[in-house]
Amino acid sequence: MLVNIFKSKIHRVKVTQAELNYVGSITIDEDLLDAAGIVENERVQVVNNNNGERLETYAIKGKRGSGIICLNGAAARKAEVGDIVIIISYGWMTQEEVKVHKPMIVFPDENNQVVK
Repeated sequence: MLVNIFKSKIHRVKVTQAELNYVGSITIDEDLLDAAGIVENERVQVVNNNNGERLETYAIKGKRGSGIICLNGAAARKAEVGDIVIIISYGWMTQEEVKVHKPMIVFPDENNQVVK
């Protein structure tokens, strides 16, 4: 049996843009994606600490080192620039994989940069 397990998260990043007139998704700085092990087009959950909104969408690569966190399309209605969000990914794993899995957690700085 497979279980859907917390795979990784980008903890407390600041929304830098919200683009209503876009097809959809969330644009994330490629450095943050790499650090969290999230791949382009992967399904993610976005939790807004400022207003409690939760949504699911898919990740797209933003310019590396830019710190961009941009909610696109309808998701742009769920956050304002400056809101703090958590971006979470999940993965399907076997019971054996679950026993050894360690989630990747990224704690960016106040400029959405990966802290080394």
